[in-house]
Amino acid sequence: MFKSFFNEFKKFAMRGNVIDMAVGIIIGAAFGKIVDSLVKDVIMPPIGLLLGKVDFTNLFVVLKEGVTAAPYVSLDAAQKAGAVTLNVGLFVNALISFIIVAFAVFILIKAINELQAKMLRQEAAEDAKKEPVTKACPYCCEEIPVKAVRCPHCTSELK
Repeated sequence: MFKSFFNEFKKFAMRGNVIDMAVGIIIGAAFGKIVDSLVKDVIMPPIGLLLGKVDFTNLFVVLKEGVTAAPYVSLDAAQKAGAVTLNVGLFVNALISFIIVAFAVFILIKAINELQAKMLRQEAAEDAKKEPVTKACPYCCEEIPVKAVRCPHCTSELK
């Protein structure tokens, strides 16, 4: 029983779609890390500088003080003190990361849709160039081969 289950799973896992999905997940995880670094290390520092030297990773609101009393110099210090915080800066970073990833996925989907539409137009043009292989029977309007001399549906003789 286990052997048949394993063989069935192996057959499923070796399908092209599953392997493509696995590659996509791996690339997506790597892309997520790149976008996270882009937001944290490239985009947010200049924005923080423009907004008065605000470090968004340390933008937080203390909901409940920890063992040591506030004010806390950084989010890390607040968390080490056991304070309960609302991490607004981390949320802003995550939101910007999401917007960048969503935009990249939108661009990718748009390019794929355009490519598919182009391929469909080419196929339609090629089909239009081919001679028809069927025609409509003038008596019963069913599709029949072009070379037919008698309709297989209504048995009418065709000229």
